[in-house]
Amino acid sequence: MTNRQEIFGLQVASELASFVNDQALPETGVTPDQFWKGLSDLVHSLGPKNRALLAKRAAIQGQIDAWHIAHRGQPHDDIAYTAFLHEVGYLVPEGPDFAIDTANVDPEIAAIPGPQLVVPITNARFALNAANARWGSLYDALYGTDALGDLPSGKGYDAARGTRVIAWGRGHLDDVAPLAVGSWADIDGLAVKDGALIPALKDPEQFAGHTEGSILLRVNHLLIEVVMDADVPIAKQDRAGISDIRFESAMSAIMDCEDSVAAVDAEDKVLAYTNWLGLMRGDLSEEVSKGGKTFTRTLNPDRDVTTPDGSVTQVKARALMLVRNVGHLMTNPAIVDRDGLEIGEGLMDAMITTLIAMHDLRRDGGNSARGSVYVVKPKMHGPDEVAFADEIFTNVEAALGLPANTVKLGIMDEERRTSVNLRECIRAAKSRVAFINTGFLDRTGDEIHTSMEAGPMVPKGEMKNTAWIAAYEDRNVDIGLACGLKGRAQIGKGMWAMPDLMQDMLGAKIAHPMAGANCAWVPSPTAATLHATHYHKVNVFARQDAIKAGGARGKLVDLLTIPVATGRNFSEAEITQELENNAQGILGYVVRWIDQGVGCSKVPDIHDVGLMEDRATCRISAQALANWLHHEVISLEQVNAAMQKMAAVVDAQNAGDPLYQPMAPAFDGHAYQAALDLVVQGRAQPSGYTEPLLHKHRLALKASR
Repeated sequence: MTNRQEIFGLQVASELASFVNDQALPETGVTPDQFWKGLSDLVHSLGPKNRALLAKRAAIQGQIDAWHIAHRGQPHDDIAYTAFLHEVGYLVPEGPDFAIDTANVDPEIAAIPGPQLVVPITNARFALNAANARWGSLYDALYGTDALGDLPSGKGYDAARGTRVIAWGRGHLDDVAPLAVGSWADIDGLAVKDGALIPALKDPEQFAGHTEGSILLRVNHLLIEVVMDADVPIAKQDRAGISDIRFESAMSAIMDCEDSVAAVDAEDKVLAYTNWLGLMRGDLSEEVSKGGKTFTRTLNPDRDVTTPDGSVTQVKARALMLVRNVGHLMTNPAIVDRDGLEIGEGLMDAMITTLIAMHDLRRDGGNSARGSVYVVKPKMHGPDEVAFADEIFTNVEAALGLPANTVKLGIMDEERRTSVNLRECIRAAKSRVAFINTGFLDRTGDEIHTSMEAGPMVPKGEMKNTAWIAAYEDRNVDIGLACGLKGRAQIGKGMWAMPDLMQDMLGAKIAHPMAGANCAWVPSPTAATLHATHYHKVNVFARQDAIKAGGARGKLVDLLTIPVATGRNFSEAEITQELENNAQGILGYVVRWIDQGVGCSKVPDIHDVGLMEDRATCRISAQALANWLHHEVISLEQVNAAMQKMAAVVDAQNAGDPLYQPMAPAFDGHAYQAALDLVVQGRAQPSGYTEPLLHKHRLALKASR
């Protein structure tokens, strides 16, 4: 049983109450009574509205289901369908043109395009790595991955591979920061004389400064550091004595309390909040063992740089940190309201993560130089829910004594009702918006669930070739630019999910800045460094101007195109491949979530390719199978057989993990049952989300221990 304390009508788990009172509140200027009364008022005034919005979601979904059932077997009528969506309030009227007026936005959001990391806040090591990924070594990224076309072999330093690394780095500098005469490959050294770099750059304005042992360049707002250290082996084979080329890499990092964590109770939430507090106070540390050595990892300090005019300035050494709160759906047993109901977890996150961020606002040289707090809010359905998020933070700011609009909002465009109403969603928080994005996985999960009754959907692998996804990606950028996000907010694109395939990423991910995205997600600090090369090559703000000048792309009718497999008879081989691929992915993710509380990790797919998986990937796979099961493309017997077969595969893939609990041959554990429930009960889950079932089984497992 959870020990609780009654505070202003709230029944609060004792460990959470102690954390807030003893750790989070001191040095914020907020008293315990002020905080707890503010949270109680928030919960009891906005909790009913939260539940009403969720009821509206369910009611609209019921109407959409009924429409598809009534029209089953008839040719799809775009005009009638669109009119119906307006009638039920799924589509809302668009108002006049406007521009966001978000103020006090940090340059990492507004002015410096670059990679973005998303990491589980419950893992302190990952959180520190992400924060410190503001700077990364190009030489390490090239040497240690397949970016050059192969992986390093053997032990010790390979001088031949080092030569290839040097050549790649020099070629990149020739491309993005060319010399006035000759090539970077031909220089004998670097020097600074009278505020200028010797040898001279073709564009002298790209010289940004120097430190003892390095010079800094600026390319498309990002810094590049060329380092000279004669004691490093690679420098000994370099005619200029260059030991590394370092990039500003992850300009921002989302510290995630949501899709990449498994936080189901007060114990889990306190861990998440404790790490966020350490980041905001600047004192988070973690003991790390690597290469047989143990050391303490902390946040990197800023560095002094001498500018070309001789003055000294500080260069930031950490990514700007955003925090992703939970959406409007889930509740959490950490706090119960006066009516005996678990409170909305999103309300708890809003109040506590903002309180914690006040530690940063009250110190110099921390996260935000502009006095802002950045909260990414996922899983909102339409403008009413965005307006509700704005209302939540207005109340939080008042309760904590913060200026209006201190909290900046990230709107994740990953639900269909948000996509089709994106302009009005942005309008609903136009003084807070600092981020919008696209995300194929959650968005596809909602696409399938919303139109579940329309018929069997195309296989998951074919979704990216459908009309709606192209319209979705284009409209997100177009609407963001039309609403004035350029120079004020991030327009983001989704994740590269294969952290071991960096050569492929180098070839493919330049498409994101070319699409006008001034940030895009990467799976690791190393990937951030390699992805930074794309931002050196693409002037994103110039691309945004060109895209806007070209006119709006992607029609609403395309966005509303339902990816049904009309008239298609799937072969037995197609069915088996889709069934087993999705079953393996679900099981591989869920078994770690339930048994070990791991919400995001590199999970081998059916071909043993490591993929970064979180709840979004699980959602699309579960909904894909739930759809086929509902429409009898597959049977329950086939689902059970595939799940049992793939459970044995997943067991074998995890054989080297001493903490792993096999699912086969009993198939009676919480993890296996949760994975099966996600498919069998998938049609009935709210918006097709995985959280309710995952939380249920994780809580049951924790209670049994």
